[in-house]
Amino acid sequence: MTQLDHSPIFLRLLLTVIGTTGLLVFLNAASPTFWRVSTQDEFLRGEVENVSIDTTGQIRLGPQTEVIYETTAPFLWTAMEDAGGVWIGSGNDGRVFYVTKDGNSAEVFDANELNVHAVAPGGGGSAYVGTSPDGAVFHIVVGSPPSSTRVFDPDEKYIWAIVQSPPDGAFGGDLFLGTGDPGRIYRLSDDGESSLFYDTQTTHVMALAFDTGGNLLAGTGSPGQVFRIAPDGQAFVVLNSEFDEIRAIRTATDGSYYAAAVAQSPISGESTTTSSSASFSSTTSTSATVVATATNSTTASASTTASSATSGSSSAAGAVYHIQSDGIWDIVWRSSTDIPYDVTLVDSDAGGILIATGDDGKIFHVVQEPQRVVLLARAQAKQVTAFVDGPDGSKYYVTANPGKLFRLSPKHATRGTYMSNVHDASTVSTWGALRWHATTGAGSEIRLFTRTGNTDTPNETWSQWSEAYDDPANSQITSPKARYIQWKAELSGVEDTLALRSVTTAYLPRNLRPQLTELTVHHPGVVFQQPFSGTDPPIAGLGDSAEARASSTENGADSRNSLGRRVFRKGLRTFVWTAEDGNEDDLEYEVLYRTELDDAWHQLTTRQRETIFTWDTTSAPDGTYIVRIVASDAPSNEPGAALTGSHDSTPFAIDNSAPTIRFDASRAEDGQRVTTFVVADQHSPIRRVEFSFDMVRWQVVYPVDGIPDSQTERFELRTSTANADRLILRATDTMGNTSTASSR
Repeated sequence: MTQLDHSPIFLRLLLTVIGTTGLLVFLNAASPTFWRVSTQDEFLRGEVENVSIDTTGQIRLGPQTEVIYETTAPFLWTAMEDAGGVWIGSGNDGRVFYVTKDGNSAEVFDANELNVHAVAPGGGGSAYVGTSPDGAVFHIVVGSPPSSTRVFDPDEKYIWAIVQSPPDGAFGGDLFLGTGDPGRIYRLSDDGESSLFYDTQTTHVMALAFDTGGNLLAGTGSPGQVFRIAPDGQAFVVLNSEFDEIRAIRTATDGSYYAAAVAQSPISGESTTTSSSASFSSTTSTSATVVATATNSTTASASTTASSATSGSSSAAGAVYHIQSDGIWDIVWRSSTDIPYDVTLVDSDAGGILIATGDDGKIFHVVQEPQRVVLLARAQAKQVTAFVDGPDGSKYYVTANPGKLFRLSPKHATRGTYMSNVHDASTVSTWGALRWHATTGAGSEIRLFTRTGNTDTPNETWSQWSEAYDDPANSQITSPKARYIQWKAELSGVEDTLALRSVTTAYLPRNLRPQLTELTVHHPGVVFQQPFSGTDPPIAGLGDSAEARASSTENGADSRNSLGRRVFRKGLRTFVWTAEDGNEDDLEYEVLYRTELDDAWHQLTTRQRETIFTWDTTSAPDGTYIVRIVASDAPSNEPGAALTGSHDSTPFAIDNSAPTIRFDASRAEDGQRVTTFVVADQHSPIRRVEFSFDMVRWQVVYPVDGIPDSQTERFELRTSTANADRLILRATDTMGNTSTASSR
């Protein structure tokens, strides 16, 4: 296996957008179908711009965001602030940018390696930079021109993290470096001396931080663990997570710390890293975002919303752990779709943490007491990869796909947009009313729009956005009839007085014709006894009226679930079918018949709800027949709107007449009596012929041609002469009709 096979998940950003559908309330075609979006999970399936979505499922105006710096790099991996500005490390071009607090920017380093994953302060307008692969550490000084000095060149492939120890602590301000493949921690002193501080025996050391007690914290990959390492090098694993990587560690002032954990994608594998692109994995899940709290006990389990993930990493993209100074931990956030890349603490009165995620560029705000999760913002990028405290006191973050530096302002935007996911109505539908519940105050406004189309992704073939709807209680949708629909809401005004709580779209799907997918004609006489408490269970599908058949269905003999016990009843013929309706309408059935030589259909029963019918054919003339089953969705549609579908059986015979037996001749030959006779039937092949002399013991006799398979068969029977005058013949056709004849 190559070194590349050990590359961590952080190198494999998601490249596909995850899509899910909203909540549906399905009714039959006689009533409209309602698509309602009202919970946080349902709202999270849409797209946001300058709006937030809180735990209660309310859409509000979100914080203002602005682009501070745009690069040509596809990925910005890391960021670090100092007194003068923000340092940024990029990939796949391995460059370092410096953005000053007055808005000026410059490229200050261009590495020979592909990626810069780690930046740490160097003092006096300088920084330490870790590169990958073929990792090395450089000391960069901002100047005209900038200068760089290689200060550490380990054998390991990756430099994932660099952190400076507290100057007044036991480590005396030394730098600590986390490497990958293998996962080791090196110590770099002020005088440039380097030494191996600790070998984690893992594949990667992805994150480094110091706790308030002066211990070094290390987050690793393969496996995903958090180490606490004392100044004397004594290590203790405080978290052995269910995930593959610990991507980030952030320390709080109370001595606790947060760790962002990432899972290996259970669906897709790894692609190959080349000289110009990183390796990625893809998580494709339709499960809802999960918010959970669990403690590190054997009985702990995550509480989830909707169709959430289980506790295993195979069904979760990642989680954020809150670890107390005594080692007790909780999972404060978990998602089956959003991968956490970084965590930062919120210094405002709201408190809590911010979580940077991909593959939809979402930023979540999590508050623990009482616990609530808010989709705070969504970046104009696929992934939010790192947070940094800006020189002006604001929160900054960097992104990938594309690589940009943003500022997250504490002030709320005055305008925002929410766009729902595309909803599939399954068929071309007639749109009804659009209704929404919202709170608006003075100077605030919410406007809703719709558009429709017949492709699952909006494109130039879709309709234009409608005019704004103005009646929250009952606005008739004006977009054209189509299969797919999408709505958007525009919010403007003051954040505290504005909230969108739910949106309901009503539509009437086009009525679809019922389909009969299978029709079975059972052998003559094969019937099925329904489960019944009486001593003689009734025959399924055999009744004098539609009401009787409906009653038997209600009493537990629904043939769609079980046909019942198979028995034989001469003269009866059983038909069983299956039917489908795209609208999930209730169906009723009509059973018709005709003879093979007749074009006119005749009714056997109508308005039947069972999918089984048993025909008493004893009174029907012998002949070849065809049965037609007609399915109708009339029970679920108004008069004139119902549709039908039909299916014809293969031709089958009705034969209630017994075979005829005709004696031709009898002669003596070689001491035996030779009797010749002919057995014939007008409609069915001869199945069995027997002879007896006492009507107790019967023996089979075969026709001259050796096979009883035709409607007329000739026989030649040799018996002893002693009892030839007492010969009795019995013939049975394939319909079960039997006749006897005597030679006397």
